[in-house]
Amino acid sequence: MLTPPSSPRSARGVLAAGAALTTLAVLAGCGGPGGKHADEALGTKAAVQPAPVKKGTPEGLPGMPPLLDPTDVYAADRPGRLSPVVKDFPSRVYVPNTESNTVSVIDPKTYEVIETIKVGVQPQHVVPSWDMKTLWVNNDKGNSLTPIDPKTGKAGKAVDVHDPYNLYFTPNGKYAIVMASLDRELVFRDAHTMKRVKTEPVSCYGVNHADFSPDGRYFIVSCEFSGELLKVDTEKMKVVAQQKLPFQGAMPQDVKISPDGKKYYIADMMADGVWVLDGDKFTKPTLLHTGKGTHGLYISRDSREMYISNRGEGTISIFDFTQNRLTKKWHLPDGGSPDMGGVSADGKVLWLSGRYNAEVYAIDTRTGVQLARIPVGSGPHGLAVYPQPGRYSLGHTGIFR
Repeated sequence: MLTPPSSPRSARGVLAAGAALTTLAVLAGCGGPGGKHADEALGTKAAVQPAPVKKGTPEGLPGMPPLLDPTDVYAADRPGRLSPVVKDFPSRVYVPNTESNTVSVIDPKTYEVIETIKVGVQPQHVVPSWDMKTLWVNNDKGNSLTPIDPKTGKAGKAVDVHDPYNLYFTPNGKYAIVMASLDRELVFRDAHTMKRVKTEPVSCYGVNHADFSPDGRYFIVSCEFSGELLKVDTEKMKVVAQQKLPFQGAMPQDVKISPDGKKYYIADMMADGVWVLDGDKFTKPTLLHTGKGTHGLYISRDSREMYISNRGEGTISIFDFTQNRLTKKWHLPDGGSPDMGGVSADGKVLWLSGRYNAEVYAIDTRTGVQLARIPVGSGPHGLAVYPQPGRYSLGHTGIFR
C-alpha cells in the first residue's frame, strides 16, 4: 500500500522502469506437476532444459515466450527449477525498508541479516528484471531505481525515473512499465535504455499492482486510492476498460491470475478480502472475505494454493485452487503485519515483510509454523526472494513465467 501526500503515514509506492534486458539465454522449464512440496532443496539440482511446449497453447503477445502448459501459467515455477541465468546466484532475501532508505539482505539458511545496502529515498519494492539478471530497488520519493547485481550483491549507480512506485515488464521483454502512482500514469520505457517510449495517463488514482493474461495481450491494474481496476492492452499500451469496485472505500492492492488463467484475484485491504474477476469479460467481480487488511498474494510452487497475507490481523489465509475455496488460516504468534514477499525456490518457506513491525517473517508452507522473525529496518515492504524458478520475470517482487 502507498499513502497520498496528505496522509501522516508515508508509504507511497515505487514503480521502477527499466531492467537490464539483454539476452535471454537457454532458460529452465518446468518439471511435471510432481508431488506437493517436493523435497528438492535449493541448489541441489542442476539447471534443467525447457520442457516442450504443450499443444493448444494460445498464440501470445508477439515475441513472448509461449506458456509451457496452456492449463497452468505457473508451470515454469516448479521447486528448484532454476534457469541457467540464475542458478549460480546466492540465495538471499532482499528487504526494502521504506523509512530507513536501506535494503536489508537476509541469508535464508541462517535467518540473519548479512548486509545493509543504502539506497534512495523511500524504497518500496525490489523487482527482478525480465531477463532476471538485475534486481531493481524502487526508490519512490528518490525518483530513482537502484540496480543490485544478484550474483555479487553489489548495488550500482541509480537510474533517474520519476515517481516509481512499482515496476513490471511486458511478457516479451520489450518494455518496462512504471506504475507512476501519484503522477497518475502508466509509463512504458525501453527495457534496455529506460528511455520513455509512451506515457498513458490514467483517470484513477494510485496505480500500483498488476498481472498479465496468459497470452500477455492485456493486464489488469489496481488503483488503490480511487478503488478502481484498469484493463490495459499490452501491445497498444492503452487503457481499454475501467471499473469501480463495488465497495465503499475499496483499496485494491496485489493482483494475481489463477493458474488456469481464467480468473484474477485482487487483494483489498479495506474490503478485507480478495476480489475475483473475469479478466476477459471484465465484468463485476465478487468478494471473497479472507481477513483484515488483505494485502499480498503468492502462488505455491505446485500451483495448487495461494497464500494471502492479511496485514491488519497478522494472519495468512490459504486458498485452494482445486477446491475453489479457503481451506486454512495461519496466525503469526504475537501478531504482526504480514505484507509483501515471496516463496522460496524450493517452495517450503513463505517470506513476508512485517510492514509496521520492522521485521520479516519466515513461515513453513507445509504447516504454517513461523520459522523465524527477523529484525530489519523501519517500514519493510516489497521484499524479493531471489533467485526463484522461472524463465523470465514480469516484475513486482517476482512474478515468473
